[in-house]
Amino acid sequence: MATTSLAGALMGSRSLKKLLIATFLAAAPAANASALDDFLAFNGQSKSATARFDQQVFDQKGKVVDKSQGSFAFARPGKFRWAYEKPVKQLLVSDGSKLWIHDADLNQVTVKRLDKAVSSTPAALLAGKDDITKVFTLTDAGEKDGLGWVVATPKEKDTGFESVRIGMKGKALAAMELSDSLGGRTSLVFSDMKPNAALPPATFTFTPPKGADVMDETK
Repeated sequence: MATTSLAGALMGSRSLKKLLIATFLAAAPAANASALDDFLAFNGQSKSATARFDQQVFDQKGKVVDKSQGSFAFARPGKFRWAYEKPVKQLLVSDGSKLWIHDADLNQVTVKRLDKAVSSTPAALLAGKDDITKVFTLTDAGEKDGLGWVVATPKEKDTGFESVRIGMKGKALAAMELSDSLGGRTSLVFSDMKPNAALPPATFTFTPPKGADVMDETK
């Protein structure tokens, strides 16, 4: 069975950075005074979150090329669990230093290292240790379609994406959009968001299933 576009993308370092965008941007609440003010406040106060998501990937012409659903959890710094449930089961787990990608259909596991490159990606917006204003230009983009928007543009050039739009409604994150450097776009719609959720350590650990084909790229 074919894997999701994300699984294929993760075989490259630039695309790994794009994955982290979806992983760590997924819990910013909506604006009171402004979307940007509340995003910055959230970044300083939230230590973890859980939610469900619906994802659509669009090509350069705006055509939907992939749809998926699932759930995620994250905890600072750098820990996350991103589970695709439909149409293909896929699990991505990071303990803050390594990332495991498990393709259930193929029983295949890929292991990657999370290094300093992550600090210059959107992962830094929620899970990084650095001052996010040092690695991103953050702009309050006003309201559209009933949502307040913040645009995060990386200051480094070699990131593989152009910008990330964070959409908020009320006190909860409603949507996130990633525009890549090739003209593609990934849209995420969130539900059942629970900031500062209590998460057991086992959430961010992973042991390859018996008989799995493991490709360890950290050695």
